[in-house]
Amino acid sequence: MAVTLKIMSSDEFQQYLAYAIENFANEQIKSGNWKQTGAINKAKKEHKRLLPDGPNTDNNYLFTIRDGDLKVGMVWLAKKDDNKGFIYDINIWKSNQGKGYGKQVMKQVELIAKEIGLKMIGLHVLGHNKVARGLYEQLGYVETNIKMEKLL
Repeated sequence: MAVTLKIMSSDEFQQYLAYAIENFANEQIKSGNWKQTGAINKAKKEHKRLLPDGPNTDNNYLFTIRDGDLKVGMVWLAKKDDNKGFIYDINIWKSNQGKGYGKQVMKQVELIAKEIGLKMIGLHVLGHNKVARGLYEQLGYVETNIKMEKLL
């Protein structure tokens, strides 16, 4: 298993965008951040705001994750300023989860971040995603803020 990150083609981006909008909306609903009604439209607006020029948006790097010829997921890194980047999205497709791809991808992203001059990477992990949180902690990522809520 040798993971490589390849810049997304236009077709791959369109496939990713359709998936990402639905997935982002569902994750926001699951986390209690959004209501079902209007969630897809909110997700579309957020992606349009972040990627106004699609895959050609400056300082955004959208990769297809590959293991040989097999597409196993995607990752989106953005350069926020001269020193800091942000991972907006990382997805290992369900059929490929639990095989160590996530860890390899994060290490590859860190190398790319260094190559483009970044000194730090941030990311957001939803509270219910304990597997991802465990991986990020294992790789040395630390909490910078915590949002807590209680349903009454």
